[in-house]
Amino acid sequence: MRTLKNQILLMAKASLAIALTDVAQAADSPSKPNFLFILIDDLGWPDLGCYGSDFYETPRIDALATSGVRFTNAYSASPVCSPTRAAIMTGQYPSRVDITDWIPGAVAKNPKLIAPEDRDNLDLKETTMAEAFKRKGYETFYAGKWHLGDEGHFPEDQGFDFNKGGHHKGSPPGGYYAPFNNPRLEDKPDDRYLTDRLADESIEFLDYRDASKPFLLYLSFYTVHTPIQGADKYDAYFTEKAKTLTGSADPIVERDGKTRSRQNDPKYAAMAKSMDENIGRILDALHAKGLDDNTVIIFTSDNGGLATKAAPGPTSVLPLRAGKGWCYEGGIRVPLIIRAPGVSKAGLISHIPAISMDYFPTMLELAGFKLMPKLHKDGVSLVNPIQGKTVERDTLYWHYPHYHGSMWTPGAAIRVGNWKAVQFYHYGEAELYNLSNDIGEQNNLAKSHPEKLEELLAKLASIQKKTLARIPTPNPTYNGN
Repeated sequence: MRTLKNQILLMAKASLAIALTDVAQAADSPSKPNFLFILIDDLGWPDLGCYGSDFYETPRIDALATSGVRFTNAYSASPVCSPTRAAIMTGQYPSRVDITDWIPGAVAKNPKLIAPEDRDNLDLKETTMAEAFKRKGYETFYAGKWHLGDEGHFPEDQGFDFNKGGHHKGSPPGGYYAPFNNPRLEDKPDDRYLTDRLADESIEFLDYRDASKPFLLYLSFYTVHTPIQGADKYDAYFTEKAKTLTGSADPIVERDGKTRSRQNDPKYAAMAKSMDENIGRILDALHAKGLDDNTVIIFTSDNGGLATKAAPGPTSVLPLRAGKGWCYEGGIRVPLIIRAPGVSKAGLISHIPAISMDYFPTMLELAGFKLMPKLHKDGVSLVNPIQGKTVERDTLYWHYPHYHGSMWTPGAAIRVGNWKAVQFYHYGEAELYNLSNDIGEQNNLAKSHPEKLEELLAKLASIQKKTLARIPTPNPTYNGN
């Protein structure tokens, strides 16, 4: 297997030109910004110090938020990973690209509804953000979790020059400790912890990249996804810290599931600490190489924290309701930090709603390129919000017509302004909330505001039709048990 350094050197010697029409628009401009896109797996909205956690410790990310813009109303496109990852890559709602469940999904036993069958890969006909930026002269690097298809649909097939660790599985096949058993990440003799290794690969890319080109470094950590295997150098510290917690930690009942009510898992905390430490290492590398003043950083998560299951999950996302897998806020509201040197306002807290599809057009505008609305159909640029301005959009929706291990049943949700409706196909019910004074979705207003619920559900049906969303159908063999 070639080292990353050798790969880059061989590519530099072998590729004299890229036969793509708009390369000249970017490659000859050294002022084009670089991009560091950091995607965390299953990181909950309040799982960072800057979002309110007092058990997890994330000082480097907190400092990044202080130097950039922190969004309070950012969302993932789906409450589970693969659909969100597809939405980030394409700027389209998951239903448009026909990936509405994690890949390959789970088969429910004796389901009341038959969920639609969706794709097990991101169609190669879709234009990804990596392909768009590569065509404009960027060098593109991917490290970490992919989960958008098997062989033939890996990052290197979707516009990335380099792929370190991206393959078809959604959790690390060998766990977080070496050997990693990853088909796209060769094990090394000095390997120990996967989060460290992915940061190492990213820093090595910065060392040996083609300095004549701007770059897109897409770092998609596997952490903090299960298995929950804390970084052992921090485990003992957080075990002791957990002993100092007081008060009730009783789980919260959520239909057939239970939600964790407190952040107190030492190993999860250790995973978050390692994530933070390694992001700090990469930021330090950018600074040491004089790249930080010309590198845009986007930090976010692919869905809410894993809080709700048949037994409680490893984190708590209170005050939000439920967690990963659910279309309540706990499953879809995520942290988002953007730092764009010379553009974003340091320390700004933005309450403008944002969603996964927005990053593609945001990056294009920050790079000085024309937007491509035929590609990123459902995204809007966040350049105005990171300057303290607004955007023209008041509606977001989520479509998750599948059964999930979090005990979610097929359903959907829509947010219009501060109003939000959650529709449960399985139960034949719909709920209505006003997020302006009920972020925890505890006061169901469906009976007191039936006309508002009807309005939102009609708008949900319209946008579902527009974005090609498929609705589950009754199971003729369902026996009710």
